[in-house]
Amino acid sequence: MHVYLSKKIAIPHNIPLKSISWSKSKGWVACGGENGLLKVLKLEVLKGGDPKLRGLAAPSNLTMNQGLEAHESTVNVVKWNEIHQKLTSSDESGLIVVWMLYKGQWCEEMVNNRNHSVVRDMAWNKDGQKICIVYDDGALIVGSVDGNRLWAKDLKGMHLTFVQWSPNSKRLLFGNSRGEVMIYDNLGNFIANLVISCLLEVSGSAHLASLEWYNGINGYFEVDCPSLLVCYSNGRAQIMRNEMDPDPVKLDTGISVNCASWNENGSLFAIGGAQVSEEKEFNIVQFYNTYGEHLHSLRVPGKELTSLSWESKSLRMALAVDSFIYFANLRHELKWGYLSNTVVYSFKKFDRSEKYLMFWNVKSNEKKLKAINSLLSVSCCSDLCLLTVESEDNENEYALLLCNSLGTPVEAKYIPFAPKFIALSYNFVVAASETLIYVWHYRTVSRLEKAEFLHTLGRKGREGKDWTLHVDEVPTGIGEIVWSEQKAQQMTDDAVCAVGVSDKCLVVSRTSGTVQQYTLPRMALENKFAVGCRPQKLYLNCASNLLAVLDINGIFNIFSTNASSGHSEGEVAGLERKDVWDVKWAEDDPSLYAIMEKTRMYVIRGNEPEEPLQSSCHLCEFKDLKVKAVVLDEILNDPESPSQSDVIDFEIKCLRDTEKLLEKVPLEEVFQYVDKSPHPRLWTLLAENALSHLNFEVAEKAFVKLQDYSGLQFVKRVKKLDSEVKQRAEVAAYFKHFEDAERIYLDMDRRNLAVDLRMKLGDWFRVVQLLKTGGGAGDDTLLCGAWNSIGDYYYDRQKFHNAITYYSQGQNFERLLECYFITEDFNGLKKMAEVLTENDPLLQRLGEMFASYGMCSEASAAFQKCSNVKEAIQTCITFSQWDEAIEMAGHSGIPGVLKLLEEQCRHFEAKNEPFKSVELYLKGRQYLKAAKLILKVGKQIKQEVVSPKVMKKLHVLAAFLIESHVASLQMSKQTGLKESGVPTAVQGLMLSDGLTSSDALLVDRAWRGAEAFHFYMLAQNQLYQGQAEAALNTALLLKEYEDFIPPAAVSSLIALVSAVCGAFNVCSKAFISLESTSDISSEEVHKYENLAMDIFIKHPPKDSATIFVQCPSCEETMNGWESMCERCETRFPICIVTGKPLLDYEVWLCSGCKHRAHERHIATFTNCPLCHTPIYTM
Repeated sequence: MHVYLSKKIAIPHNIPLKSISWSKSKGWVACGGENGLLKVLKLEVLKGGDPKLRGLAAPSNLTMNQGLEAHESTVNVVKWNEIHQKLTSSDESGLIVVWMLYKGQWCEEMVNNRNHSVVRDMAWNKDGQKICIVYDDGALIVGSVDGNRLWAKDLKGMHLTFVQWSPNSKRLLFGNSRGEVMIYDNLGNFIANLVISCLLEVSGSAHLASLEWYNGINGYFEVDCPSLLVCYSNGRAQIMRNEMDPDPVKLDTGISVNCASWNENGSLFAIGGAQVSEEKEFNIVQFYNTYGEHLHSLRVPGKELTSLSWESKSLRMALAVDSFIYFANLRHELKWGYLSNTVVYSFKKFDRSEKYLMFWNVKSNEKKLKAINSLLSVSCCSDLCLLTVESEDNENEYALLLCNSLGTPVEAKYIPFAPKFIALSYNFVVAASETLIYVWHYRTVSRLEKAEFLHTLGRKGREGKDWTLHVDEVPTGIGEIVWSEQKAQQMTDDAVCAVGVSDKCLVVSRTSGTVQQYTLPRMALENKFAVGCRPQKLYLNCASNLLAVLDINGIFNIFSTNASSGHSEGEVAGLERKDVWDVKWAEDDPSLYAIMEKTRMYVIRGNEPEEPLQSSCHLCEFKDLKVKAVVLDEILNDPESPSQSDVIDFEIKCLRDTEKLLEKVPLEEVFQYVDKSPHPRLWTLLAENALSHLNFEVAEKAFVKLQDYSGLQFVKRVKKLDSEVKQRAEVAAYFKHFEDAERIYLDMDRRNLAVDLRMKLGDWFRVVQLLKTGGGAGDDTLLCGAWNSIGDYYYDRQKFHNAITYYSQGQNFERLLECYFITEDFNGLKKMAEVLTENDPLLQRLGEMFASYGMCSEASAAFQKCSNVKEAIQTCITFSQWDEAIEMAGHSGIPGVLKLLEEQCRHFEAKNEPFKSVELYLKGRQYLKAAKLILKVGKQIKQEVVSPKVMKKLHVLAAFLIESHVASLQMSKQTGLKESGVPTAVQGLMLSDGLTSSDALLVDRAWRGAEAFHFYMLAQNQLYQGQAEAALNTALLLKEYEDFIPPAAVSSLIALVSAVCGAFNVCSKAFISLESTSDISSEEVHKYENLAMDIFIKHPPKDSATIFVQCPSCEETMNGWESMCERCETRFPICIVTGKPLLDYEVWLCSGCKHRAHERHIATFTNCPLCHTPIYTM
């Protein structure tokens, strides 16, 4: 931070001032003094001047200087009501006047004269609705903005001196002549006395000098930061978070305090008074931050400093000294930097507690905003920005983050101490506390060469080295610098106060004025020298041989770093500047630098300064004889919307002179002038000007001075051109005036040269326009190339839908495939499959794309189209499309597909997953093998406790699969017979033999198994439904299916059902059969015998009634449950609904399983009871 006096206004008749107040909202300055003096002044910036004169450097004029006549005695107090724009003043006689602005003039609005005592202080509350007035005799009055008295109180025996409202207007603080501060509520009730900690260890009396409480109207600088300031005349002060703060920050300013004030947002406060030094007394203003850290001291001329007040932006301050008003300018230590055309700055929003960091590209106007709370500092160099951040997780850990111009971290380090001083160069980061110095030799990926990057990839070596040393340590560069906790605990009498770094050396200054110089990267102490001041900032030039030192008083000096070891003086003779607050060395000239001195910018070469320029900008960079600066004060007024007009380029004198000479003097004389004070920027300027005038001789000499080989080659090439017009076009293109070059070519009717120019530039949109304006033999080829290049433009920017449009026009099928694939445009891929000709190499890639998305049929078609049948078959196998694979293998004669299928099925069978094998067989249309496997599974699980329903389903499925196998055989034979020309009659005979005898037995077995389990479940359902006789008939049928259902289960069911319906003869036979079966154990046989004994003791083995039917063929009487007549051996079909034989011809035939049922019984069903084929009724 730096503060300097900028303007002085004298009060007429040398009337001493007693008070001053600067309106934060409108900028009026009110001052009161003896003899009833009351003035209102206003300084306004003149508009319409030089746009480069911005901020504090802008010229200002005194637009208002009005004397207000109402007071006759000394005006002690002037206060602004910021909300209602009113001015309140009071004098020693007790007269109080409220002033208002009317038609551009200040007029009396209200007058109050108590006439009993002197008004000592007044204060408006935060919303401007109430005012509190305190008198010397202890009286206090609280009134409203419209002049009404709200309440009053008389504190007898008290001499009140100060009053302040709390930010929420619920508390009032009153100071008295004894130095006490009393706390009252807003109704005048006493609460407590404020605890004054700063006077506990002080002997003697001290009166209260100032009482200031920031009301938070512009937000707070930090959450829960101090805002209450109590100052005493002996220099002691304390700052508190609130009136009950148990731990205030105590200060000893060392001056005799007269006044104090907070700035507009509570981040700073100033204390003004007098200081005695060497028996001389002088006025001084001390500046502190919100936590009481001393920032700067400003000496002020005059006898007595009576009052001070801040401007609304904290960039200026008004001081009342004797009969003068002094204005001081403040240059704050802002957290900002400049890298790669990007300005980085920190700011805080009014309504937010978070702090923000803006990365603003001044060329593209792109802005990146990042929230960051614990930011300590910002430093920039080249293309990197260093952010110092306090860790939120670990209390004693701090992060050093290297970021690019987008704010993205690229490298990071953590250090165990709080860094107070930061420096950054192209290769080194330096962070220092008062005792410790941390040096980090960083290496980012963006700066590594490709081979070096591959060599260091994945290694810790890419992070670079780092060292931590104590300031009193003497490193020799031999061996490693080892960190220890003892270094952190070790103290020093001469603390670090500033650091500076380049790629060659590190300089560290100490409070005694000693500068320690270290060589880098060897990290060895090379030199020590004294500078005779306490440095605040250090700047090394590009050659690291000169050191610019800026001390705490703004005095600037330059020292040589090439001095011999020891405490030698390195000061450059005859150079000293005062009130300097910013310095920037030139990046390409070690003797050239720019400084900001007050509101002027000086460019100095060696010891010779150029004519100063009015400016209050912050310096960004200095190269190519141009100083880039930014009006940061203006930007921070609206930090989220910076303007490009706030970035200003200043040309130094030699560059301006050269430009003027080029306009007036022949080029040969300009060459001689530049040769006397050479600089690459001047040679470049001369070369460009010579080329624009087609003076190739001077241009060639200038390029030689520049050592620009490409420029020399360009000059030689242009000199050989046969036309001056062509030369001008080439020169225009060299200067990047491409529109002018194109226009010259078109005027020459050389459209081909214009096309070549745009093709070299990669401006393919313009190439298309030029090609469409004329016709030529090769234009179609060029046009396709242009379309494809435009497609590449959009493809590289991942705008694939736009790229598809141009690739289609350019017939670039390869890139079209990629775009369709990336955008998942499957319709586009299918169209490409149709467009591409057979055996096109892109079909292979297209098939792979389809396969990657699981589109098996499309992938297979693409592979077949490019004659890669094996890949097509493999794709079908991968997606389990075995039917297509087998079909393709059969047509193409590729063996081994069925073998692969069977191997996969055996693999599943070995893993006891037979149904996966069945699924594969079905996909491969191997129905017979699937049926055999299902029957095999059914046979294996028959012995287990498995639901009969499951067994029925397995056999029905097996039967249908066998029939599907028969149908496929017949279809293939029929196709072959038709193709061979065999007569239709013969075809019928040949197709009748569709199955072998073993396969025919297999299909019969499948349906028999389905019938067995169907009737087994049907008998049980009939029994549970109370149809005992029907259940008996159905159960008796099961005797024919004992090869599927265990005989013990059949006999048990018959015995149970016959006992229920009273057919004990049948029941007896069933028990006999049950006892004689070999499927049950002897223990179970014994149980069955006992059960039979119990039944047949009560019921003789006779049937109660037997149902007989007549055979329709031979009219023989037969049992109702028999399905075959014993006489004529006629077998009758069984009804699958009732389980009874069908003796008449009114039967229904299932279209699926070919089983029958009575039409009357099947009428209530929608599906076949056996195979569940849907029943369709006409």
